[in-house]
Amino acid sequence: MHRPHLTGPHLLRPRLLRPRLPRTRRGKRRAVQAVMLGCVLALTPATWMFTVADGRVRSTADVPAADVAVVFGAGLWQGRPSPYLAHRLDAAAELYRTGKAKVVLVTGDNSREEYDEPDAMRAYLVKHGVPGRQVVRDYAGFDTWDSCVRAKKIFGVDRAVLVSQGFHIRRAIALCQAAGIRSYGVGVSDAHDVTWYYGGAREVLAAGKAALDVIFKPDPHFLGPHEQGVARALDR
Repeated sequence: MHRPHLTGPHLLRPRLLRPRLPRTRRGKRRAVQAVMLGCVLALTPATWMFTVADGRVRSTADVPAADVAVVFGAGLWQGRPSPYLAHRLDAAAELYRTGKAKVVLVTGDNSREEYDEPDAMRAYLVKHGVPGRQVVRDYAGFDTWDSCVRAKKIFGVDRAVLVSQGFHIRRAIALCQAAGIRSYGVGVSDAHDVTWYYGGAREVLAAGKAALDVIFKPDPHFLGPHEQGVARALDR
């Protein structure tokens, strides 16, 4: 007896499960309401960030002066600041040269021996005219909330100019304000490349975490004792 071949594209291709859409008018209305509610919940943290930072994002020329400029880490390439981080440091160096800041606090990741953002940031600033004694390093700025809380609790910063890319600066302002630092920010301009668009998209998700940080106020990964680096630099 001849047996049919049990092969063929109609048998090998897995069956796709199609989502079941509501069939009733009431069900469709509820589905639309659920989607709208999800969109509102997703955008509420971003709206909060823009509200808190409203009027506080300036250029290096018109930002109010403060004793301290805070620069957030943004990655290293072969041990040197990435282009995005270099642009932040360029802005901080300009703030120092024009008297808008007396001390630069660089905050970044040094969780691994072979990866040291703060030292690389300091070396870059020194190369671009900022005296090394006026650069203070925070080696445990693992994220924006940690950097803001540590700037306040560890380094005693009460007022600061924050420096970051435009897509991140509002979150930095909102979190530092929540940590007790009166903040203005300089949003550094960059070409709208893939990294820029990725950063902007990432901020939508990061806004949710930022809102939770403000609500629950978790301690940073590392807190430690108070450090006198900023105070000593200001006394010079």
